[in-house]
Amino acid sequence: MAFPAQQIRRIKKQPALAPTPFRNWAGNQECLPRSRPTPTSTTAVADIVAAAAEKGTRVKAVGAGHSFTAAACTDGALLSLDGMDRVLSIDRDRKRVTVEAGIRLSALNKQLAAVGLAMPNLGDIAYQSIAGAIATATHGTGLLLGNLATAIVGMELVSGTGEVIWCDHETRPELLRVARVGVGALGLVTKVVIQCVDSFNLQAEETIEPLDDLLDNFPTLIRENDHFEFFWIPGSRRAQVKRNNRTKEPAQPPSTFAYVRDKWVGENLAFGSICRIGRRWPAAVPRAAKLLSVSSSERSFIDRSDKVFASPRHVKFYEMEYGIPVQALPEAFRRVREFTAKLAMPILFPIECRVSAADDIPLSTASGRDSAWIACHMYQGTSYDNYFNGVEQILMDYDGRPHWGKLHFRHHQSLKPAYPEWDKFGQTRAEIDPLGTFTNGYLDRVLGPVLR
Repeated sequence: MAFPAQQIRRIKKQPALAPTPFRNWAGNQECLPRSRPTPTSTTAVADIVAAAAEKGTRVKAVGAGHSFTAAACTDGALLSLDGMDRVLSIDRDRKRVTVEAGIRLSALNKQLAAVGLAMPNLGDIAYQSIAGAIATATHGTGLLLGNLATAIVGMELVSGTGEVIWCDHETRPELLRVARVGVGALGLVTKVVIQCVDSFNLQAEETIEPLDDLLDNFPTLIRENDHFEFFWIPGSRRAQVKRNNRTKEPAQPPSTFAYVRDKWVGENLAFGSICRIGRRWPAAVPRAAKLLSVSSSERSFIDRSDKVFASPRHVKFYEMEYGIPVQALPEAFRRVREFTAKLAMPILFPIECRVSAADDIPLSTASGRDSAWIACHMYQGTSYDNYFNGVEQILMDYDGRPHWGKLHFRHHQSLKPAYPEWDKFGQTRAEIDPLGTFTNGYLDRVLGPVLR
């Protein structure tokens, strides 16, 4: 069929579709990638990477976009792994599950529970993809439990030249050890094998206690509980405490009314409203913080582990979290308390304190040492530089290491001395991504250039 000349000209003048910008969950990171592919197989991912490597362009991948850093940003191809979210196989005898890298933790938890399995530990949100969670050494709390990456016993990844590589404890075990926490620099992960445990219930005890008592008794509290953490609003004398311990008792979850009241109305709707007021009228923050401290509820219940670990989080914020040696926590936290008392702008979001076990992963923030964590938050749209910078300077005095998925101001020159196997990671990066296909400005800052 022939088109009239005028119609042909009109077709030719149609502009190409504009690139779609990427913005992370918190809205503090944005980039304009050249393309936004949505591959549904490892082969498709490998083809995209190989084509980029040949052209000398960059590739990054993104899951939920829950990292507060620019780790996933690129001006090249930004892959979404949302189409690679299946559970591929379940080895019930060995309690091992193979999944595609894009599966969200919330979906994974439900599918594991359906076959009587669970993750050994989880953080307090479950929005992330499994690949994003392990790449940044995302963790929960528990002195005898490592971060989520420590549960990975097999991994498929695509190298910076498009080669598909498999590694586990028998095949390329050293690559597995290093690549479990890759910060997006050690290949594009497409599948992982997770070492799970039998499904279990937790007895949750949530109380309000004096902060000084918690700091004085911190070594005992983290040893006596499977999972221990507390949340402290600067300016208050007390903190909200969570003790979660394994139990063989049947589930006794909160009523629907109690869950909605506490998790949706209290922790999201009401808290979000108070944050908006505080952002608009900073002078109201001290009174609001006192109100939040007084109104925090105490409760006790039993439920499936993932339902206890994770909570809905709809109030958007910015976050910085640092890991320090466990024994340094009481002193460091008291110094942070003194610092926050001097800030011109009062802090409304609580500071969170957790612990996790040491591991042998070179770029894990708990590499080689049991770690205590201090996490600072600020409401979205609120200035955080002075606050986060000041806390960072304190925690660097204790050989602090920043969480890879959260904000910090460090660069590779200052980070290298904090990681005994930093050079091992750099050598592996040069092997897996010799052309720098997966790098970007953020990785150049925190990891340095790819070794040549």
